[in-house]
Amino acid sequence: MNRMAGSLLVYITCMATNNTLLCIHRDPAELSSLKEQGYELVTATNGRDGLRLVRSRPVDAIVLDYHVGLLGDAAIAEKIKQVRPELPIVMLTDHLDLPDGALKSVDALVTKSDGAHFLMATVHFMLNVKPAQGREGRLRTQAAAHLRRSGRSREGRPIGKK
Repeated sequence: MNRMAGSLLVYITCMATNNTLLCIHRDPAELSSLKEQGYELVTATNGRDGLRLVRSRPVDAIVLDYHVGLLGDAAIAEKIKQVRPELPIVMLTDHLDLPDGALKSVDALVTKSDGAHFLMATVHFMLNVKPAQGREGRLRTQAAAHLRRSGRSREGRPIGKK
């Protein structure tokens, strides 16, 4: 319980941020709620301009609007991952009926009907929680490897002895 309370505190204090988001969206003004939460927004209204910005500006994550009927959005996500594979991409869409392969290079999917609060929570998760989980997993792996090299179990007993 104490750990959950601490996590909640971290979640609340981390929501205010100075992270920069690249918003590739047909109407970037629709994403003003992200700016209100402390994110700096860099905007592009098409994929070509968005890709140019990825190459020229430091950004922490991307919110990519999936245009119904346009085939380039999934390709833009793939090109972004080729340039910056570590960059999280949150795809924003009108509905979940997407063509095969549309999510191949996307890290998270949010429908517009989910609301601005869900988009903010997803962006926060991609920037703060998921990287921390990855670091924690790497630390566990490193600790286990260290214990194996030292011939000790997690409990500190020599391996093979009870």
